[in-house]
Amino acid sequence: MNQNLLSAQDYTDEQTFALEQQKLFSNTWHFCGLAEDLSQPNEYLTVQAGNNNLLVYRNEQGELNALHNICRHRGMQLVEGKGKLKRTISCPYHDWTYSQTGELKSMPKQKQDFEGIDKKCLSLKQAQAGIWRGMIWVHPDPKAIALAEFFAPMNQHLAPYEVEQLIEAKDYVIEETIHANWKLVVENYIDHYHLAQLHAGTLAMYDHHQAEFGFAGEHFYFWEPLTKDYHTDIAKNSPYPMLMDKDDMRLGAWVPMLFPCIGLAETESSWSVFQIIPLAVNKTKVVIRSKVKDCSMMEYLKQASSSYSYWQRKVKGKYQSYDETHALGSGDFMKEDIYVCEHLQKSLASPYFEFGPSASHGELPIREFQKRVLTWRS
Repeated sequence: MNQNLLSAQDYTDEQTFALEQQKLFSNTWHFCGLAEDLSQPNEYLTVQAGNNNLLVYRNEQGELNALHNICRHRGMQLVEGKGKLKRTISCPYHDWTYSQTGELKSMPKQKQDFEGIDKKCLSLKQAQAGIWRGMIWVHPDPKAIALAEFFAPMNQHLAPYEVEQLIEAKDYVIEETIHANWKLVVENYIDHYHLAQLHAGTLAMYDHHQAEFGFAGEHFYFWEPLTKDYHTDIAKNSPYPMLMDKDDMRLGAWVPMLFPCIGLAETESSWSVFQIIPLAVNKTKVVIRSKVKDCSMMEYLKQASSSYSYWQRKVKGKYQSYDETHALGSGDFMKEDIYVCEHLQKSLASPYFEFGPSASHGELPIREFQKRVLTWRS
């Protein structure tokens, strides 16, 4: 009988959460935005990568760079959020000033208080940044595995899309705070066993029984075809203008999870990145950004009109006895997932809770993910 490899304590213990920040999130590649977020020289953004705050930016020549966003004096964060860098970067605490490449240029009262100091030894620490599949990634370690190498095992398991050529649907950015441990959110995302049950009314346009999934290196891959009724008239039924030819044999949904916690949803008509951000042992933020085909508004209106009746018939809540204000009556698969994750987290605190057997096939991805978490933590 297959069993979960993690205990309830792995989802509720503060020390375990701190260990994951130190061992896992401080030592892996982090998603920090779409390529177009840093399209101009001097634009920057900051990202928390485990215990490290990092500054990712384009220099005056437009080259992508990354530095640890902490002053070499007392550790003050140099800049916050996103914006445009000046030619120099100054610490707000004591005005130590650095060049864009990280060299320490000046410090108040240098001759009086820091006689004989070698400023060359106090440059900002370097990090590593790159772009993969239209997304900006950063790693705290400048000597870490190269970005392309880290994701190389997934290249054959992704949709045949040129993500950079799609346009962001900026009005459809979704942000949710989920009161559950980040691992529960990931495990729900990769759990094949629940798709035909929890989402019977919300994801019924995909043939879950024909899904293909597994792991490539550290990453989870997943593809499933469209159901026959959806595919038969897909040019009419698709909610948005199609990204693939309607007769393509691989038409379906690619839904990978890039280790440790960045999901992609690459469907017949949209591309989304599902960013899972651990905030606390029992709190996780999810940010979803989506891209679609670059075409006229008229094409979108025509597609929405032609597909409206199909989606009105197809999508429904799990329980018809619940009204639309309840997650299980909402007809919204994300609300269903959040509902489950938060209730699972509550149950983990019960002294009577213990994990039951794990489905040999449908929950195999969860056990494989847990193996990887345990390996990184050790």
